Amino acid sequence: MIRMPSFWAPVLALGMLAIAPSSFAACTYPHAPTQFPDGATATKDEMIAGQKLVKQFMADMDEYLKCIDAESPSASPAGMTEAQKKEQDARERVKLQKHNAAVSDEEAVADRFNTQLHIWNEKAKAQKQ
Repeated sequence: MIRMPSFWAPVLALGMLAIAPSSFAACTYPHAPTQFPDGATATKDEMIAGQKLVKQFMADMDEYLKCIDAESPSASPAGMTEAQKKEQDARERVKLQKHNAAVSDEEAVADRFNTQLHIWNEKAKAQKQ
């Protein structure tokens, strides 16, 4: 019997991951914008740039949500053992928690930007008077 050197095992494992179906790929959680324009001092261009960051985050988050929804699709419980059913239920709970956390982050980012936008709009309205 021919034995492979031990360093080949990790190389082969990485190769298998590279050709594995995308359903095994981890979903990448997008980074939320860390700073928003200050509505009291920002220019119109700064507000537009901030809006673009928020829109990109939302688009990235939508892709993340699609990815987690595609992770480990639900199987029919018919023919499953109790252990398999419990495992599937646990996966579904985790998927739901990920989904809800992502939506909460989207709402928080939108609220933070909208607060600054409201301040900016009030400032602009006051300057016109």
